[in-house]
Amino acid sequence: MGKFIYADTVKVDIEDRTLAHLHVVIGTKLRRGEAFYFTWREDASVGDGRTSVWLHQAVPLVYRFSGSRKPALNAAWIDALAYTANSSSGLHLVPEPNDRDRDPEAVMTA
Repeated sequence: MGKFIYADTVKVDIEDRTLAHLHVVIGTKLRRGEAFYFTWREDASVGDGRTSVWLHQAVPLVYRFSGSRKPALNAAWIDALAYTANSSSGLHLVPEPNDRDRDPEAVMTA
């Protein structure tokens, strides 16, 4: 289980494979100078709500992976996550699609 740490105040546990995909999508958007929301559902142990942060290139961001190996990336999942990141509601986790399913809009409506 890795950690997503934003602005030294927001720390959330995210599975390494998921975190690796978020790393690609978030990095791509911030490298382009695009700020956006990232929203996730909290665990029931901390209230079962949701948290949303405004991601901007000027704010410190850390991805702490628990494993030493880089997970294999699923291009279809990166596409689906990027699709949400480019929407008005911002980036949020969607289920990992089959790598052969490259239509991000189809993943969003599933």
